Amino acid sequence: MADISPLIAALKSALPPQQVLTDSDTLQASSHDTWPLSTKLKRLGCHDYQADVVVNVTGEQQIQQVLALATAHDTPVTPRGLASSVTGQPLPTRGGIVLDLSTMSQQREINTTNMTVEVSSGYNGGKLEDELQQMGWTLGHSPQSLYQSSVGGWLSTLATGQFSSYYGGIEDLITAYTVILASGEHIRLKASPRAAMGPDLRQLFIGAEGTLGVVTSVQLKIFPLPQTRLFDTLELPSVEAGLHIMREQAMAGLRPFLLRLYDAAEARHAMQNPQQPLPVMFIGTQGIDGVARAEMDALMAIIQRHGGRSLGCEGVQGWMQRRFDFSTVEKRLDTPGGYAETIEVAHNWDGIASLYHALVDILTPLAGEVLSHFSHVYPQGTSMYMILLGQEQDDRQAVEKLRRIWQETMNVCLAHNAELSHHHGGGLIRSPYARQSLGSAHLLLRRVKQALDPNAILNPGKLGL
Repeated sequence: MADISPLIAALKSALPPQQVLTDSDTLQASSHDTWPLSTKLKRLGCHDYQADVVVNVTGEQQIQQVLALATAHDTPVTPRGLASSVTGQPLPTRGGIVLDLSTMSQQREINTTNMTVEVSSGYNGGKLEDELQQMGWTLGHSPQSLYQSSVGGWLSTLATGQFSSYYGGIEDLITAYTVILASGEHIRLKASPRAAMGPDLRQLFIGAEGTLGVVTSVQLKIFPLPQTRLFDTLELPSVEAGLHIMREQAMAGLRPFLLRLYDAAEARHAMQNPQQPLPVMFIGTQGIDGVARAEMDALMAIIQRHGGRSLGCEGVQGWMQRRFDFSTVEKRLDTPGGYAETIEVAHNWDGIASLYHALVDILTPLAGEVLSHFSHVYPQGTSMYMILLGQEQDDRQAVEKLRRIWQETMNVCLAHNAELSHHHGGGLIRSPYARQSLGSAHLLLRRVKQALDPNAILNPGKLGL
């Protein structure tokens, strides 16, 4: 890249100088998110994806100024929220500017009549959920990273939450948002409550990972807190029995807010019982009391037909209390030579079981523990998590093992024609596989990119772009 000092000088002239950061600690921090591989590289002092300058912006006008200067100096811009990504979305592959959106003015507007809330894109999701719950409302969106992630990040990575079987993914929860294009143009995308004037353009930037524009504010649905919640923990004879239950309840049109199937290996962690011998399922229904109870009865009838046995509520309620806890992975990563990874994929009903067995077979030699659960259910199929915990002699060997785990997993998923990501997005780690995964649709993505970002300055190196 050419000398960046003229750009830095121009940024300091256009913005308050204290918002334009070039100190070593800030630049090194820009090279990492919460991706396990990035965490291990940080321990090794490797900062491969590092900005030349970090700009803390407070509003849309400043974003427009930064983009105008970046275009004039032909310098890439990587938007960054709270950096809770676990696949490397906010890491700058070509240096340049990291645009820190977490410093934007915190704005919030609640409309209880229309049941919406609008916030600035850097708003912390857990903070927003707590504020809403104090008023008797909920977002319905509950990722494990709730208290570490931003609302704009949810949109940009096509996130989903633990209760998606009831509320849907982020694409179902967004009603409107604003985005600034690389050209600096300000765009408002909405449908109130639905619109039929051409294609639904709101979908264009959802999951785009900042490659097409910079999201500045998001309007989301809100829901009244449920009157009743019911829970149960079930022990099942096999993973296949659990998958049959998931498919049949979807076919019956049930809407449990919680539906999680753990294989025997992960069930021991989920139940906090090292002697747990069989897969378990956590279930929950909610809503008006009569509806919640009727759905629980209908779901239990399906479960019992497939050999499920109730273990009571203790297991699932314990999980509800610790469902934002990521410490098992964090502690392992903070151990010399320790490694851990969570890879989520998705597949149709006719392929998910064979994909599960294939991944367990190929990953078992690569980790001390290989755990799996299924947690987001649709009429056509389900998502699947593979969680790996292992130990090598040092961090360099751990890094190599993590890279091999990803390579093996992606290759198996491509061979099975599965979806390579369900809700963690593509980021850096999946970008090499994006074109093969999307197939001919990647041509459309490239055409859209060319139209909206002709100089290719926005978050290069992601989604196979």
